[in-house]
Amino acid sequence: MSRAVAKRSGSTTQPDSADCSLVADVSCQIGEAPLWHPDLECLLFVDIALGTVYAYDPKTNGCRTFSQGPVTGGMVLEEARTVLLFQDGRISRLFLDGRQIELARGLCPGNDRFNDIIADPEGRVFAGTIGGDGRLLRFDPDGTITEVLDGLGVPNGMGFSPDQRHMYFTDSLARRIYRFEYQRKSGAISNCPTFAEVPKDDGVPDGMAVDSEGFVWSAIWFGGCVRRYAPDGSVDTEVHLPVRQTSAVAFAGAGQREIFVTTAASDVADSMMPPHYDRRAPRGGGLYAFRVERISGMPLFRDRIAFR
Repeated sequence: MSRAVAKRSGSTTQPDSADCSLVADVSCQIGEAPLWHPDLECLLFVDIALGTVYAYDPKTNGCRTFSQGPVTGGMVLEEARTVLLFQDGRISRLFLDGRQIELARGLCPGNDRFNDIIADPEGRVFAGTIGGDGRLLRFDPDGTITEVLDGLGVPNGMGFSPDQRHMYFTDSLARRIYRFEYQRKSGAISNCPTFAEVPKDDGVPDGMAVDSEGFVWSAIWFGGCVRRYAPDGSVDTEVHLPVRQTSAVAFAGAGQREIFVTTAASDVADSMMPPHYDRRAPRGGGLYAFRVERISGMPLFRDRIAFR
């Protein structure tokens, strides 16, 4: 268990110090894509390489295998309460009873699989792809697929500002989080100044979430922490974990006041390891959680893609 440390704050609402504890010891190779499902009242998350979808119930503190399928990089809620899984070029629908039905395949040619994804306010889905030249694709509700960015390192965490004027996007290999101008009507993104850059000695930015104040929470792989960035890109707060490979973060529960953090045991990212990294340090693999009493997350958008 580890205590949060406030480094710097320009927010009107200070986060309370928080104990971060292990809530599910599931030994994920690459724990990722935490998603609060309000209908199930559970947190869903995946072990990417194994294609395992887990469900953690905060009321019982129980964690179970919810579904099993192909390699899965990310998932989003659908309007019909089902979940859309972005896999190894496939997209599948996950039902509330754990069944999966494949909807499409061969959707990221030239890449191995999808990575982090997010739905936007209009029901589009932005999806990163990795293996080969990293790309960012946009899936529109009418089924159109648009390549938005290419030549990326490792497309990763994304989020929207509360006013929906900006979209945040992480390239882990570049160790940068960018802030695009976002057009809700068209889904277009433009102008991408660097919002935050993680020093090489600190680790690698991975999955993210944005809170209701517009602060960005980024999981820092190798850094063993979740870092909260103010809207100006400065570091506001760090919450430290007892393991080093923090991979993604999500707000969950009643009032969106509990934060869950996935971690990873794999050595898949060791090529990006900081120069003075302690290889004896525990990597991770479990699911962690902490509460923030005076800060909340934002409800997730749901996709509305029509599959034929």
